[in-house]
Amino acid sequence: MATLIITKIIARIMNKMERFKEDKTAMYLITDIIDYVIYFIALIVILQFFGINLAGTLLSLGIVGIAVSFAAKDIISNLFSGIILIIGKSVKVGDTIEIDGEKGIVKRISLRSTLIVNDIGVKNIVPNSTLTNNPYLQYKTPEKYRVDIFAGLPLNIDIEEFKAYIIEKMESHKDISSYPKPNVYAKEINFKQSKVKVSFWVNNFNDKDKYKIIITNDIRNYIE
Repeated sequence: MATLIITKIIARIMNKMERFKEDKTAMYLITDIIDYVIYFIALIVILQFFGINLAGTLLSLGIVGIAVSFAAKDIISNLFSGIILIIGKSVKVGDTIEIDGEKGIVKRISLRSTLIVNDIGVKNIVPNSTLTNNPYLQYKTPEKYRVDIFAGLPLNIDIEEFKAYIIEKMESHKDISSYPKPNVYAKEINFKQSKVKVSFWVNNFNDKDKYKIIITNDIRNYIE
């Protein structure tokens, strides 16, 4: 409980500092290190309270320690990989990366793992050793992202008129890319409706959900 309170206070102070407003990666590293230091100090205090000599105990458990180190090699590997990622800044909070076919935004880098959130909000926790030992794609910031919206138009709506209307709406937004140009594609027609695909690119991957809602609402307004 005390660790949580101290970490929150320090995080709040760091959030107010200009440097850490931009560099969230460094902030997460420092708060992680503080967590481990507090837990280590707490362990020493508890052992001393029970009259256990930490140095003597560690020496007597040397052989056991070697066995444990082999068992914990993955944890140690992830810790060192996390330090390499954070200090080397090869991957930073806010970057868009793709690893093992999974693409998303880096939301947090801790000493042991990296949290990546994909397009539909699914969280993918990747061990840091995976990022340091395997190839991954890193997209430029800001990264353009294609948005496709499928809609069913009533048969009394002229598709050409709808296309002209919705393209004009999309081109009115400065964050929707003018190249590639937004477009509307006819997909299917049946006795009830004409199915179309409205396609556009946003200049920044982080704006994709915002403009999905905006353009979907424009389509709904036209149909009504």
